[in-house]
Amino acid sequence: MIQLLRLGTPSALNLNPKASNRSIQPFKFYRNVAVNGADNTFVDRGSNTAGSSSRVAEFGFGRKRWMMSGKMLAMALPSNAASSAMVSSVADLYEFICRGPLLEKTGSSVQEVANTIDQWLECGIQLCRLLGFNELLLTEAQKVRVYHYYVPVYLWCERELLQHRAKFKDDAEEIPPFVFGVSAPQGSGKTTLVYALDHLFNITGRKAASISIDDFYLTATDQAKLAGENAGNTLLELRGNAGSHDLAFGADTLKKLCSLTKTGTKAKIPRYDKSAYSGRGDRGDPFTWPEIEGPLDVILLEGWMLGFKPLSSEVVKAVDPQLEAVNRNLEAYYDAWEKFIGSWIIIKVDDTHWVYEWRLQAEIAMRKEGKPGMSDEQVADFVSRYMPAYKAYLPVLYSDGPRGSNPEHTLIVEVDEHRNPLG
Repeated sequence: MIQLLRLGTPSALNLNPKASNRSIQPFKFYRNVAVNGADNTFVDRGSNTAGSSSRVAEFGFGRKRWMMSGKMLAMALPSNAASSAMVSSVADLYEFICRGPLLEKTGSSVQEVANTIDQWLECGIQLCRLLGFNELLLTEAQKVRVYHYYVPVYLWCERELLQHRAKFKDDAEEIPPFVFGVSAPQGSGKTTLVYALDHLFNITGRKAASISIDDFYLTATDQAKLAGENAGNTLLELRGNAGSHDLAFGADTLKKLCSLTKTGTKAKIPRYDKSAYSGRGDRGDPFTWPEIEGPLDVILLEGWMLGFKPLSSEVVKAVDPQLEAVNRNLEAYYDAWEKFIGSWIIIKVDDTHWVYEWRLQAEIAMRKEGKPGMSDEQVADFVSRYMPAYKAYLPVLYSDGPRGSNPEHTLIVEVDEHRNPLG
């Protein structure tokens, strides 16, 4: 936990006097606040007023002010608390942000953090609420996830978006949405990352839509046909590897989303039902697909094999002879989907065995909750169908990047076995 300040003991903040000449305001506190744990209300003894929405603590920078309501304060305290509350020191949080492993890689600096600390705070608070974290009492792991990972990646994306929009004359011109490609192994946290990015874009006035390449899987009928045409090839028996996606369907979806440049234009985002046919899956009913209205600013396209490049036949056969058919299928993916992508986020893992561990953790959690989940043996079989592709294609993805990508517009984030960023 970072150092905490008690209500009633304001401390002047000095984040980096050389970085900014702005007046950084100290915390402003209301003394003698009692919290009623029974109904999440508080009483400010100084004014003798009670309520659940009045202001308890105020802090901020420039025009920004962050309010801690009585209900939020009660959430941060034990149910029997009736004395001073604890809130985080912004100065300590600033120092924590500056120690982040992604700070420089995402184009930020200590000086820039000081200049934009209000934006960091706003993004952090919004993410805490989204993810169900107590924004007053973050654990070390939660702070890392928010301020060392999601916020810096979002700010990098925001800069990439601004560069894209700067290519157009003015806001009156129709600007096509910018497509981010997010490639990460299964279980590494890409879905949550995309969820966080999507949320931050939308709450800051940039309409975003997210979609997974899983939503472009073949229908159950076509998947069965693919398996029959490749009888004996376990890599194409079930959905997942290259060849099990409907490339034309995915390309048509991306074209429709990219055309949402005007108010009133609409497009549906397909969804795949992985529970259909006893878990073999099928395309969801179009009636249930979410619809998004333009103008759209951002598209977040994520997938476990997004950006994989086909290799020579000799290389893939040396990994697994069955991979040769997958490798041939991979040839068409760039022209179908990846040509739409303007910037890339690649989540790098040091050990692909973590994919098995992550999947096993998820299935064990499901079984504990009474939900149907795969056995340990089924998890091993499931993950084994993806391992040849990881072994063949990940090293090239990490060293060379996806086809058509620009290193200046590619962010590679290495994570550890706990999904925390390393750099």
